[in-house]
Amino acid sequence: MADRKILVDRSRSGKVRPWRERKLENLQYGDYLQILHYKKAHRVKECGEVLRFVEDESGHTKLAQTWFCHSRLCPLCNWRRAMKQSNQLTKILEEAVKQRKTGRFLFLTLTVENTTGDLLKSELRQMGRAVAKVFQYKKVAKNLLGYVRSTEVTVNHEAVQPTYHHHMHVLLFVKNRYFKGINNYISQAEWTGYWQRAMKLTYVPIVNVEAVKPNVNRHKNSLLASAQETAKYQVKSKDILTNNQEQDLQVIDDLEQALAGSRQISYGGLLKEIRKQLQLEDVENGDLINTDSDDQKIDQVVREIVAKWDYQRKNYFV
Repeated sequence: MADRKILVDRSRSGKVRPWRERKLENLQYGDYLQILHYKKAHRVKECGEVLRFVEDESGHTKLAQTWFCHSRLCPLCNWRRAMKQSNQLTKILEEAVKQRKTGRFLFLTLTVENTTGDLLKSELRQMGRAVAKVFQYKKVAKNLLGYVRSTEVTVNHEAVQPTYHHHMHVLLFVKNRYFKGINNYISQAEWTGYWQRAMKLTYVPIVNVEAVKPNVNRHKNSLLASAQETAKYQVKSKDILTNNQEQDLQVIDDLEQALAGSRQISYGGLLKEIRKQLQLEDVENGDLINTDSDDQKIDQVVREIVAKWDYQRKNYFV
């Protein structure tokens, strides 16, 4: 046992992939599920227990085999899912720019007031219906080429009972004429009005819209930054694992109920068509081993590495 080494899995840029951190979070999440008497608790704790990598002669590694539980709140699965969604979305956006060179992008954030755990599921459904309605409004529909939307839920731990801030990120691909004339351009106040009307809200919601710069780089307001914001975690681990056990159990139970059967990310219009053209796999139910990243391409396999989780020493050992 003493000669076994701790797993260090680096990306091509040299960044260490956070297997240990995510697995520790996964086990804590599994423990909470057990306390809550969820049948899947045991299955969740077995997620990513044994990792098999392949390595090329340059020392680059790629995950080749493991077992993921696919539970919606699992920190290990969420990490892989967000990576895969971001890579897929980047490919779709690059293709969209090729197909419609004059198209422009907008990043829209739609919010509503915080809600309680018992109402979260119905409110998320209402948001999904409302955003579809917004896309049908005449001024939006005539300028819209396609979109990708995702939901995010953050937790307000300050209240006696936790409340939930559920909001939607929408990356819109619009015709170039959107920015020409008042008959096409939609102001922030108009977007706010559309969202208020579609959601049937008695208050004025906070809505933010900004043009996205077409350069695919990591700067704020860039296409890549917007893609990463849209494809990120639906719920962050730090919101469900705070070391306040009583509240964590409440939050996990609320979110398990509210998110069951829902989709985090969905496409429409041209972006949906391109997704089909590229034959991209469904991330929600698909393979989380291959995240379709260039970072993971291996030229020629020269050896295999097997890493196992050690429960006593709380790390992966090769």
